[in-house]
Amino acid sequence: MNLLLLSPNDLINDNQALIKERQLQHIQQVHRSQEGDSLSIGIINGRLGKGCITKLTTEEAIINFQLDTPPPPKLPVTLLLALPRPKMLRRILQTIATMGVNKLILINSYKVEKSFWQTPFLMPDNIQQQLLLGLEQAKDTVLPEVQLVKRFKPFVEDELPHLIKDTHNLIAHLGNYPLCSQLPNQPTTLAIGPEGGWIDYEVDKLQQIGFTAVQLGTRVLRVETAVVAFLTKLYY
Repeated sequence: MNLLLLSPNDLINDNQALIKERQLQHIQQVHRSQEGDSLSIGIINGRLGKGCITKLTTEEAIINFQLDTPPPPKLPVTLLLALPRPKMLRRILQTIATMGVNKLILINSYKVEKSFWQTPFLMPDNIQQQLLLGLEQAKDTVLPEVQLVKRFKPFVEDELPHLIKDTHNLIAHLGNYPLCSQLPNQPTTLAIGPEGGWIDYEVDKLQQIGFTAVQLGTRVLRVETAVVAFLTKLYY
């Protein structure tokens, strides 16, 4: 945890917070902090700054803080991602928050198992918890927007054309396609399929509304690796 990320429920007043549970354990066991120590502080969807521990016990910590720094800018990217396996989903949520993805759309695909949609990891509180872990790593405060889409065809036909207006639209797909190239600071919608990739029907539907297929080479990547590789290629 590189950033102590506060929620409104943690606040005693505008400049003081009460910390318990997971974050308190991290302060004590990982940072090995003591009263008087300084920590990097942020408030969810707010500003960053510094805090000083004024009280520290086994049950709680009180921190005085001042927030005067804006969060780092997000990548101008919407990630359209076929719903991955539940355990992989947790890691991907942390990763996209750490890397600065602005919006994540988790969508159904032919190769996505129906049982994946029943995982408790898709509950809003569980999604937010993984995103917060990613933000703490990156010293960011702004939560990515996450949307769940269980029906591919109506979403791609009726909603997606409006969402991708004025953006570069790319499908990550193996095949004889151009190599993905860097698009620094350019708004992009990037579609990454499930394990095994998109089926031809899905690629065709996305291409019909303006997506272009791109690839990184001949190696078959895990979804979580492909997410990092494509975001790095596009923006880093």
